[in-house]
Amino acid sequence: MVWRFASLDGLDGVVHGVSTRRGGVSGGPFASLNVGLHVGDAAESVVENRRRVCAAVGVEVDSLVACNQVLGNAVAWVTASDRGRGARDRASALEATDALITDSAGVTLVAFSADCPLVALVEPQRRAIGIAHASRKGTLGLVAARTVRAMERLLGCEAGEMVAGIAPSIGPCCYEVGDEVVHEAHAALPDAERFVHRGGGRPHLDLWAANVAQLVEAGLSPERIEVAGLCTRCHADEFFSYRAAKGPTGRFALLLGLR
Repeated sequence: MVWRFASLDGLDGVVHGVSTRRGGVSGGPFASLNVGLHVGDAAESVVENRRRVCAAVGVEVDSLVACNQVLGNAVAWVTASDRGRGARDRASALEATDALITDSAGVTLVAFSADCPLVALVEPQRRAIGIAHASRKGTLGLVAARTVRAMERLLGCEAGEMVAGIAPSIGPCCYEVGDEVVHEAHAALPDAERFVHRGGGRPHLDLWAANVAQLVEAGLSPERIEVAGLCTRCHADEFFSYRAAKGPTGRFALLLGLR
């Protein structure tokens, strides 16, 4: 039901988990552990699935703080007063945001995906955390680096002390893109060609490497960045994948919280 980063396990006061698609109550294209409220699944099924994931991680549903993701790079600072926003409905979620940070105990940040990289950030000394939904547009908008900078500026964190994880997501093996996306990457990222895999057929974009590079550029040590290395399209039996489904599908989630 829940996948975990080895590098985040055991960090004092930090809880985390990445939900899979197994062990829930949803049916049809959302079978079975869909945690996305925005995909057309029954709300009561989604809330029950979220309850199960939270129980597996060891947090309460009402500790969750979620945002209505828009494939952007906006970062929001979350406090204890935000607990429960977006936990059981979309109306109360933070609007037009794709990254969250906090240093408040009792808060669990959550982001959703069906292929996009989800990035976890922990600064153990400062006891602060952040998550970023690094879609293609978010990655090209440097959302992971912006989250690091927000943690430094607002929470007093040191990038060099941070531990990061990039959750299961579509890999360079399967993320086929058009030439227009390659042009966008070159316009947005230094040395973007190193993230473009060319061979027979259309180019492939390596979102894992692009996010690692921007985290390192933001000051993180490469040795403190864990990449799951699990492609969601290749492992569509374990994680929801929009590209594999080619139609309606559910969402899995990254949860990251402070006790």
